[in-house]
Amino acid sequence: MLPFPSLLIIDRTSSTALYLQVSKQIIALIRKGILKPGMRLPSTRELAQSLMLHRKTVVAAYNDMLLQGWATTVPKKGVFVSPVLPELNPKIWEQNLKKVPDSNTTPFFYRNSFSVITDLGSDVAGYDIVIDDGLPDSRIAPLDLLAREYRARLRRNLQLKGRTDSLSVGSILLREALTDYLFETRGIRASVHNLLTTQGAQMGVYIAAQLLLRAGDAVIVGEPNYFMANNAFSYQNARIFRVPVDEHGLDMNKVEEICLRERINMLYVIPHHHHPTTVTLSPQRRMQLIALAQRFNFMIVEDDYDYDFHYQSSPFLPLVSYCPERVIYIGSFTKCLASSVRIGFMVAPQEMINEAAYVRRMINLRGDFIMEDALASLIREGDVARHIKKSVNIYRERRDYVCALMKERLFAFSSFEIPTGGMAVWLRFSEAYPLIHVAAELAKHRILISDGRKYNTGPFNYNAIRFGFASLNTRELSRVIELLTAVLSKEVNGRSNA
Repeated sequence: MLPFPSLLIIDRTSSTALYLQVSKQIIALIRKGILKPGMRLPSTRELAQSLMLHRKTVVAAYNDMLLQGWATTVPKKGVFVSPVLPELNPKIWEQNLKKVPDSNTTPFFYRNSFSVITDLGSDVAGYDIVIDDGLPDSRIAPLDLLAREYRARLRRNLQLKGRTDSLSVGSILLREALTDYLFETRGIRASVHNLLTTQGAQMGVYIAAQLLLRAGDAVIVGEPNYFMANNAFSYQNARIFRVPVDEHGLDMNKVEEICLRERINMLYVIPHHHHPTTVTLSPQRRMQLIALAQRFNFMIVEDDYDYDFHYQSSPFLPLVSYCPERVIYIGSFTKCLASSVRIGFMVAPQEMINEAAYVRRMINLRGDFIMEDALASLIREGDVARHIKKSVNIYRERRDYVCALMKERLFAFSSFEIPTGGMAVWLRFSEAYPLIHVAAELAKHRILISDGRKYNTGPFNYNAIRFGFASLNTRELSRVIELLTAVLSKEVNGRSNA
């Protein structure tokens, strides 16, 4: 057995969770070839004792590796390094391109969409803290329960047995669980025939765009709007009409003005905690929107990605619960569990679900039906509902904590409204403090924060970010605000000295 106590260095002063320190370092050993594919890892009890950690910490680390594909379990034998690792050695494209004569062009044709892809993500390696735009804290999620249910199904050696076509709409167990869950929590009356599972809400948005939009078709969105939704619509060569978003949500008078002069195919709306501004669509405007959809004959795509997280009042019922024939409803479990759990769902009329299943089948033939079955079990047993209830209390405390810090220390540099729900604060900075400079300075302190450009559209430069608070504990939030204050104060002092 390798000397794991000397190979794995645990830093109890680090802001990185202990289980992540363990999993990341073991993955690094696998990448370096020190741990070979198929090699048995120490038992959770052995590794916990040797590192002087709680056994649950090691269990969480192994579960993280299992979900990422770096490890696998063998019944009655233990945990092993996966025989098929999730990474391939990348080709060095620059070197390969040098072998091609300058007079030659690329020997294939593809669609160049860089003009609409505004953000391809950042490499988080090398950063101690990442300020996301509103993700859950996987450290408090019941991933051990989910992994247990997943392993149990793997041990049964389940086979597809001709389920290929039926799985194109998703696991029947999950869709059955969702029919009860959505009615009890959101008042949505849907049968399994009205449900399609997806790998997250973004897949649902993409499928909806494929169903409803062709080149030249018109879609209405908010301004500002979720940039990845804008990308999906632009990729369809749709004409995008932008409507202002104020403290009550989309301006319905502007929507009506556009409908009077244009044939609208679709309107995209985030009714709870609009992305990026976090505002909620008021009840009056919800009713106006439904009336406009019926009057002008367009479909509403309702992206309710974090419906469950409200801190001051109960959520409003989704639009689909009032007008199911006019709404494609999109939801996700990613926000209530972990960003790595890519399971979402779509609710729509049966004819649309049949077409959506055809589109889904072209990009993802079956999906991970074993994981979907595992999640269905957690929903049935009430584990998901209990976790959401606990999370709401934790995230409310973190919201209150970070907003108090922002009000105390950032009032001279920025402005914000305390969100009534969700996992982020829409933090707008004064023009005197360009985020592109602020982000660069924070990176020197190993803190990754958006430079805000992905939220800008056309002439609009918001100089703002969605400051995700849910995934960070109070110690991490304190450190970020402290360093952010220092960076902004340095900018002030630099101008004063100049």
